[in-house]
Parts: sequence; C-alpha cells; structure tokens
Amino acid sequence: MTKYLIKRILHGLISVVIVVAIVMTIIYSIMDRNLIFAQDSTYSHQKNNAKEIYKYTKWEEYGYLDYVTYADYLLDLTNSGVITEETRSSVVGIGRTEDKDSEAVQEYINKFKEFYESQGYEVIRLDAVMLNAKKVADGGQPRLFAFKQRPLVTRLWSYFSGLITIDNIHNVEGIEGDPGITFTWFDSVYGGDKFSPAILGNGTTHRYLLYFDSKFPYLHQNIITINLGTSYSVNEGSDVFETMNRAQGSYVKSTITYPSGLTEESADDLHTATFVKDSLETSLVYESRFVDDYTNVETVKANLSKIGFSFVIGIIASLLAYFVGVPLGIMMSRKKDKLIDKLGTLYIIFIIAVPALAYIFLFKALGGKAGLPTTFNLESANKLMYILPIVSLALPQIANLMKWLRRYMIDQMNSDYVKFARSGGLSEGEIFSKHILKNAAIPIIHGIPGTILFAMTGAIITERVYVVPGAGNLLTEAIGKYDNGVIVGVTLFYAILSITAIILGDVLISIADPRISFSNKDR
Repeated sequence: MTKYLIKRILHGLISVVIVVAIVMTIIYSIMDRNLIFAQDSTYSHQKNNAKEIYKYTKWEEYGYLDYVTYADYLLDLTNSGVITEETRSSVVGIGRTEDKDSEAVQEYINKFKEFYESQGYEVIRLDAVMLNAKKVADGGQPRLFAFKQRPLVTRLWSYFSGLITIDNIHNVEGIEGDPGITFTWFDSVYGGDKFSPAILGNGTTHRYLLYFDSKFPYLHQNIITINLGTSYSVNEGSDVFETMNRAQGSYVKSTITYPSGLTEESADDLHTATFVKDSLETSLVYESRFVDDYTNVETVKANLSKIGFSFVIGIIASLLAYFVGVPLGIMMSRKKDKLIDKLGTLYIIFIIAVPALAYIFLFKALGGKAGLPTTFNLESANKLMYILPIVSLALPQIANLMKWLRRYMIDQMNSDYVKFARSGGLSEGEIFSKHILKNAAIPIIHGIPGTILFAMTGAIITERVYVVPGAGNLLTEAIGKYDNGVIVGVTLFYAILSITAIILGDVLISIADPRISFSNKDR
C-alpha cells in the first residue's frame, strides 16, 4: 500500500504540473494577450508611445514577458558601480530620433543593445511623436526598451519554485535590533496578562510566526505561506490563496493593546502584522500604536471566507444528499419496478433533463413564496438564508446517488455469487447486508473524499443565483476579467484537490473492504 501511495502521489504531482503547463500555454501562447486591457480604464487613457510602454509593463506584470528599459539598464550600472551618477544623468536622455543622439548616448545605447540581444531580447526604439516641429505630443516621448518572451519551462519553474515560502529572520532589512526569534507565554495582544503562548520574529516578514487565539483551529502559523499567484483584477494585489481564505463582512472590534501600550477598541488583527520599511516614520497613526515597522495588519471581520462559505454549504448539502439519496437508492433497488422505483426514476430523469439553472430558479421561486430568504446577506444573522442554496445544491447529488446505487445494487443482485448464497440457505436480509450492499457501496464510498474536498471549490450556478460570497464563481470571474494569476492559481488548486480525492478514495475503499489491495504482489 505504501509503494502504491508513493507512486500515485508522484504520478499526481506530474499530472498537476502538466495541467498547469497546459493552462499556461493556452493563456500565454494561444489567447490574445491584448484582452487583458479590455476593462482597463488606465490603458484607454494612454496615448502614443506611453500607451505602448504601458502595454509592455502590464505584459511583464501578468507574466507574458521580461521587459527592461534603457533607463533601468543605466540605473543598474550605477548601482553596481560601473558608472557614476553624473554619467548616468548625462546619457539617460535619448534623442527624438536616432540621429539626434549624442555620441555618449549612442555609446551606451549600443552597449544596451549588445548586452540584451546577446541574451535573446528584442530591442525596440520608439521615436518621438511630434505635434509640430518643436512640440512633443502627449505621451509621445522617445522610448528605448528590450523584451523577451518567457519560455514555458522558465514560467513553470518560477511559479512552482515560489509556490511555498518559509519565513525567516533574514527576510527583511532595516529592522530595529538584531534578527532573531523570541517566545512568550503571555501574548501582548491580550494585554500581556492572559496565558497565550506565541513565537515572534524580528527580521521575518511576519511579526507573529506561531500563536494561539480563540478562533478555530486556535493554533495559527505564519511560517509557511502558500502563493498560488497574484490577482491583477479580481482582487488586485492579493494572492489567490489569500483571496479565497480572507474573512468577509463587517468589522469586529475588540479591546486591543498595541505594542506602544495604547489600548483601544479596534478591528485590527495584530497577529497578522507584517514589516513595511520606514512606515513608522511616515504616519502619526502608526507612531502612536507601534514601536517598529511591523505596522501592516489585516482586520477582523464577522463572516467566513469564500472557501468557508462554499465549504459549509457544500458539506451540509453533501450530508443531506447521502442521508436522502442512499436510503432511496437502496429502496429503489429492492423494490425494482414498484411505485417507489418509478417515482425515484422520474425524479432522476427530471434532474438530468432539466437544466440546473431552471430548477434552481424554480426552487428559489418556491422558497421565496414560502417566506425563505432568496439571496445571501453577509450582514444578516438569519440562518434560513442557507436553506435554499443547500437544498438546490443537494438536489443533483441526491439524484446521482440514487441512480448509481440503484444500478450497482441491481447488478450485484443478478450476480452468480448471490444465486449461490441463496442456494446455500442464506436469507434475503443476510445476502443483502453482508454481500450486495457491501459490494455496491464501494464506488459510492470511493467518491466521499472528493465530495468533501470539492465542497471547498463551491458551486458556480448555485452561488451566483443566491448571491453566496463563496469560491464558486472565482474562476469564472477571473476568466471574464482575464486575470491570469487567478486562473492559474485556481486551476492548480482544483488539480491538487482532484489528485488528493482520488488517492484518499482508494485508501478509503481499501479500509472499507480488506479484499481490495493495491499491492503488486501475486496472491
């Protein structure tokens, strides 16, 4: 079993890389990269050469290419001590056209071209766009830059190598005091008088590396960070994993004791404090609350994250489906061609034949008539708003369980071993409980881990109809906004869940039925 699991995990990881590579190829090589500007108001206001430069800047930001300007090249030479600041200032300005360059400028432009062309870059010069003989048009200043398309292998390596980061005491510069790790039994967030162990860092990105609080799962860590990719439009500047896991809703204030000793009612979560260089000097608010540059904090909010809402609704819907679908599937198989079988078949046909959007709206209308909330409200404490999304999500799962369990059980009933069991004198009840149900349940059991894990991904249609702030429509929203970072990140998330679900399903059925073995040994 161990060898099998290792083999499946390795194959799974390879499959994940292949899936991400395919998605990256589609996004970065097949799709029109100009689509990312479809909803970019800043782009539409750019003119002439400035518009072209903005395009290349954004393409680099979105991961299409590597891009460097002539000015950046000179700045790197200055910082490395190759040229002086005076030299840089004298050669940074290029002429309106190539023939207007001074000899000194031409020398460094030639060095710029030679250096980057030798590394596979393409060098482009944009001459000045003139309104008249003396005046440069708006955004028409001359530009010189080099760019290179990012190879798929480089892009994949960059993505996966940065997938997990581990915080350490050498992550930031400009800290007060020496880098190091400290431990306390009494966390100052609680005033320093309440037993609450915590591990803190200095020189780390996060101030709190490990801490306890009153929120599930009570023990939290900032040592390991998962980076699925940066969002550019769905939640600009945030990582996909952070977007899916960040709490939502209104602020929750509590009595907070800041590092400076100031105590006040605030929604700031000091356990999320991260380092921002020189921030203490730029804000009086920070100066009154903090004693160093660990000033960037998130806020405590009242409701669950996107994954949290999707998971709660999905798990309850799945439990409801199993509690209803499994007994009905068993009854249909045992009462084959009887009334309950015909009614169950009618329901299955209805769910399969009618588009999901249609019956979801139907049940939404019926629920509304019955007085149930038909839309989700983050600020409402009314738990009844969960009912319609849960029921709508459970309906197809119930039908699916009924259909497959009925089929598996009828197949088992017609098997030769059942006939032999009857001839051996076993009662129908013994045959059913010891043989038929046990064998028929194996495919259903295999799907349980997938049902649990994929509850985190949410349901696109259901969440949209009931305005659930879940993870279900994150991928479709990202596709609509051409947010490449989110598309790749969510794809990776789904791929990992799929592989994990398959492996856990295999383990579960081997536990449920010891006759199933994944060993290569001959029996």
